[in-house]
Amino acid sequence: MLRFLSRPAVRLVDRYLPDPFIFVLLLTVVAAAAAIGVERQTPLAVMRMWGDGFWNLLTFSMQMLLILVTGFMLASSPPVKKLLQRLAALANGPGGAILLVTYVSLVASWINWGFGLVVGALFAKELARLVRVDYRLLVASAYSGFVVWHGGLAGSIPLTIATEGHFTAEQIGVIGTGSTIFAFFNLAIVVCLFIAIPLVNRAMLPDEKESVYVDPKLLDDAPAARVRVTRPAERLENSVTLAWLVGIPGVIFLLDHFVFRGGGLNLNIVNFLFLSLAIVLHRTPRSLLESLNEAIKGGAGIVIQFPFYAGIMAIMVQSGLAESMSQGLISFATETSLPFWSFISAGIVNLFVPSGGGQWAVQAPVMLPAAEALGVDVARVSMAVAWGDAWTNLLQPFWALPVLAIAGLKAKDIMGYCLIQLVITGVIISVGLTWF
Repeated sequence: MLRFLSRPAVRLVDRYLPDPFIFVLLLTVVAAAAAIGVERQTPLAVMRMWGDGFWNLLTFSMQMLLILVTGFMLASSPPVKKLLQRLAALANGPGGAILLVTYVSLVASWINWGFGLVVGALFAKELARLVRVDYRLLVASAYSGFVVWHGGLAGSIPLTIATEGHFTAEQIGVIGTGSTIFAFFNLAIVVCLFIAIPLVNRAMLPDEKESVYVDPKLLDDAPAARVRVTRPAERLENSVTLAWLVGIPGVIFLLDHFVFRGGGLNLNIVNFLFLSLAIVLHRTPRSLLESLNEAIKGGAGIVIQFPFYAGIMAIMVQSGLAESMSQGLISFATETSLPFWSFISAGIVNLFVPSGGGQWAVQAPVMLPAAEALGVDVARVSMAVAWGDAWTNLLQPFWALPVLAIAGLKAKDIMGYCLIQLVITGVIISVGLTWF
């Protein structure tokens, strides 16, 4: 049945979903028009919001570009390539490949969302080299595991409200992760998704006539040319000693960060981890630079699109549009249904504000008073917003950009399958938030 349902979804998305850059331009126009029409903002005021906020994600944009580049460099190092090949060899046919890439992506995304995006995409490419399987569904399966990130160890909303001095601390205090990430209802949702998502992906596997395959030769890296070292500069470029003098201290710093200082994972640490290991495992600066030249080709979408999303976020927040959307959706909520409507509102807002931390800043002033007024557990409502933020990433191509860049696909190639997962995971999360 799921295979039957996935066919029209794939055709629909393939026909009507534009390139992610066109999508972000359309969202910009819709957000600006809504701010003018609904919030009664003047066109000049909206234009200023957009322009002033356009560069607010520059740091984050660079972090995401580095996630793509450093992850690619690490995966292209000889030891990691061999490890991925051995792991990919465990797949016993197309169905096994779909299940395996989904589980790897789920686990990696639950640990850290940036880690999950890169690992899932790179592992999908490795599987495609060894197994003849529909490449679109394989990459979609790798991306579908990303939906669990906000219920995992790096979830920005639960980690924010667990931090001393967070911006809503005077209102709700500090809520530990035992009431959010490790609460029974949240773990139940995660377990159900770990069971359902791989099985749904496996069930959507098209037959051989409808499958789209990729030539494994197109996925292979170009063989490294042998370099004859004749100049002092070339000796430095091919020096293992020079690479390890920088790479090994980087690894030692990370050990100190995790073991002795008790530090956690964040985007900067993940990038530092990928880069340090890549330097060590590539052995020479020349090998690393050749990998970098290949990796950077896929970063164009991130560079050009993220500033537009920053502008959209500025319009949504400063005009009051995001707050109005949230208030409208929870205005008729009851004590029982508030987590559900918080989840739905967060999912809708996420289409325009695809940032967990930014979205919480917008929705917390609306959701928290509603939870207190209705006597609903604040931790559950907070996690409802977190899950809503993660859920519609299956439809919003913002977070798929690094995956698509690594895989060499377009958003329309995978979003049809993600649309089926959007419906099924939405039901599971809704039930978990309401009844578990």
